[in-house]
Amino acid sequence: MSPDLLPARVIATEAARKLLAEIKAEHGPVIFVQSGGCCDGSSPMCFKDGDYLIGSRDVRLGEVDGTPVWISESLYEIWKHSQMILDAAPGHGAGFSLDTGRGMCFLSKARVFSDAEWQALEA
Repeated sequence: MSPDLLPARVIATEAARKLLAEIKAEHGPVIFVQSGGCCDGSSPMCFKDGDYLIGSRDVRLGEVDGTPVWISESLYEIWKHSQMILDAAPGHGAGFSLDTGRGMCFLSKARVFSDAEWQALEA
C-alpha cells in the first residue's frame, strides 16, 4: 500500500489545531512529545522547537499541521495499535508545555486501528 494511503498514526481535532495555531503564532515552530505518565500524567507536551532534546530511542509518530509528534519507544510499543487523536479542552497545560496558562490544554485520546488498517501499517 502506498504510504499516502496508510492511516495516520496521529491526527488532531479542530480545537487542537486552533490552539496549536495560536501557540505557533506566538512562539514559532514547536514540537509535541507524548508524556509517558511521570510528572505530567499522560499529557501531550508542546515545546518550542529546540527546547526539548529528542532521544535516540524516541519515535516520530507523525505530524499535525507541520508540527512533529514524538513518543518514547517504550510508550510507542504500547500505543502502536492505536491512532493518537490530539485534542484540546478547557483546563491547565502540563508542566512546561506551551499550552500552560491559556485556559486550554492539549489532551491525547486514542482509537484502535481496524484489522485492515493494522495489516496495512505492518506491510
